Amino acid sequence: MPLTHPFAAASLRRLLTGLTLSMALLLALCLAGAPAQALSANDFPASPPSSHLIDAGDVFSRASRAEVENQLEALGAERVDARLVTLNRLDYGLTLDQLGQQLLDRWAASSADGVDANQLLLLIDTKTKAAAVLASPQLQRQLPPDLLRSTARSTMAQPLRDGDRYRQATVDALDRLGAVLRGGDDPGEAVIEAAPVLASNIPTHEETESSNAFTWVVVLLVVGSVVPMLTWWVFSR
Repeated sequence: MPLTHPFAAASLRRLLTGLTLSMALLLALCLAGAPAQALSANDFPASPPSSHLIDAGDVFSRASRAEVENQLEALGAERVDARLVTLNRLDYGLTLDQLGQQLLDRWAASSADGVDANQLLLLIDTKTKAAAVLASPQLQRQLPPDLLRSTARSTMAQPLRDGDRYRQATVDALDRLGAVLRGGDDPGEAVIEAAPVLASNIPTHEETESSNAFTWVVVLLVVGSVVPMLTWWVFSR
């Protein structure tokens, strides 16, 4: 009987080790599959942060981050406080435009003198590849809502859908808005080149309709049926 104790102890140790490894693996899988934290306006600083780029979506490289930061900061020469926010998960029921407006109101309320600054806010949802551009009321005199919507839905959305080009979307948007802020004309939406049409040997529907091939088929069928009958009739007499 005592000889069975070492085997029982070894079996118990193997069982406990297996359970420990299984729990550790299950925990790792749960953590890996856990969704990113949903963000709302309360998750951001109560006052405008010192950085002009808040890359919560973590999509910019170090070089791109410095370039975008400098371009946002450069709009300060036009008395515009511009910022870009990226995120990968919105709070339930919250749209990107709603979040942007909440941030503008939140940061305007924290102003020391109580005056709403010329705020310009660009947002990118990395999960849906959507963008939004908003501005404080007095800045909309220079950047009207139609221009802001066009910048978000065309100038930014196209590079985002075409290969996740976050840097290009941001640079193009700031170039367009910056040109208007400096008194120039709106460069307009980017021209999307149509994909070239590849040559094909298959006739189109129009070409098929305009062709007389069907007529020749009918003629050949008639000739192929009538000629043998006439030949049989002549030689059978």
